[in-house]
Amino acid sequence: MDILEALHTRRSIRSYTEEGISEEEVRILLDAAMIAPSAGNGRPWQFIIIDDRGLLGRIPSINPYAAMAPKSPLGILVCGDTSLEKYAGYWVQDCSAAIENMLLAAVALGIGAVWTGIHPMQDRVQGFRELCKLPEHIIPLGFVVLGRPQSAPKRLSRFEPEKVHLNTFGSPASVR
Repeated sequence: MDILEALHTRRSIRSYTEEGISEEEVRILLDAAMIAPSAGNGRPWQFIIIDDRGLLGRIPSINPYAAMAPKSPLGILVCGDTSLEKYAGYWVQDCSAAIENMLLAAVALGIGAVWTGIHPMQDRVQGFRELCKLPEHIIPLGFVVLGRPQSAPKRLSRFEPEKVHLNTFGSPASVR
């Protein structure tokens, strides 16, 4: 699958089959995440693979948007590590880029994924901090729920020319 096909077929997948995800596929997903750009090449991320049924069952009480977690084979908690930052505060962009890379790699592997937000909701941050025994310098940004999709998404374009401006806001661009 080429990158444009992955971009146009990526969706937030919340319904999964019974089929699992292999360790090799998880490694590929994490490798894709870790090749993401980061400020100053600091790579201030940490990843926690959660496949324990008991832990997955507790996640919806922390993050209601991750209600599908108990029925998935696993999820990956993506965290910012402030001790690794080269430029303070950029861990959010860095980890977001890592998550997007992971989502695109999932599409290429035929894996369904949904990015569920944690930071900056302090109740969710605290819930994952307790669930995964995170030290203070590790801040959970998002939980990516993974599984084999029950159906394949169709190719889609969401191009909105009215949101494209040339040089100044309100000036139409020729890409319309």
